[in-house]
Amino acid sequence: MIETELDGPVGIVTMAKPPHNLMDGEFLDAIIGAYHQVIDDGARCILLRSAMKHFCAGADVGGFGGGGDGAGGDMDAPTILDALESVPVPTIAAVHGAALGGGFELALTCDLIVASENAKFGLVETSLGLLPLLGGVQRVTHRAGAARGKEIALFGRRHDPRTLERWNILNLVVPDDELQDAARSWAHQLGNGPTVAYRGVKELANLTARKGLKAADGHQETANSAMWVTNDVQTGLAAFAETGPGTATFEGR
Repeated sequence: MIETELDGPVGIVTMAKPPHNLMDGEFLDAIIGAYHQVIDDGARCILLRSAMKHFCAGADVGGFGGGGDGAGGDMDAPTILDALESVPVPTIAAVHGAALGGGFELALTCDLIVASENAKFGLVETSLGLLPLLGGVQRVTHRAGAARGKEIALFGRRHDPRTLERWNILNLVVPDDELQDAARSWAHQLGNGPTVAYRGVKELANLTARKGLKAADGHQETANSAMWVTNDVQTGLAAFAETGPGTATFEGR
């Protein structure tokens, strides 16, 4: 269901579950396991993509329980979301085709979303009498505001990527034939950057999203302390003094 490879500092996690990467608990467990595998292999950024016609066309409803949180597997929804979002390296979703329901929610767990112009996004669960099961309402609301979060989830429509880019839900939209190159370019920039500093950025941003500004401020010194003792800081400061900003080659530690 999931293929992994290492492209320099980038761990590429490719969803390959025919026909449309329909999601169930086993599939989510496999994605989380793949994240850990590429990090153990040395990845400093993760690129999540699909080998199928669609990124992920939604949930395999038959693979989900009829009660509880519906997350499937041995983990509840908050645990799954934390496992996907709290990996210690940046994550990028490269989305083509349909990202519907759980597929859209999976993309939203990534730090950045790059989409092709042919992509379609939607929280479509209400058409089945359901609500989004994996944090989609909260994450769209956080990115675009409560009015847009309600609109997208209540109507269950499919949205084009340019609209969602304008609403601050997506980071970048590119022509279809440029998606993989654009996503890889971003992934390599992050994979070659200061990994410990990036981890601190993720922690602070996630804390702000989940618990507010005060909680993130309380974690600031911890993030700072972890950063100051890295080789990356010395490398970056030395390069800045010698040749200016943006010239350092980081080791990621």
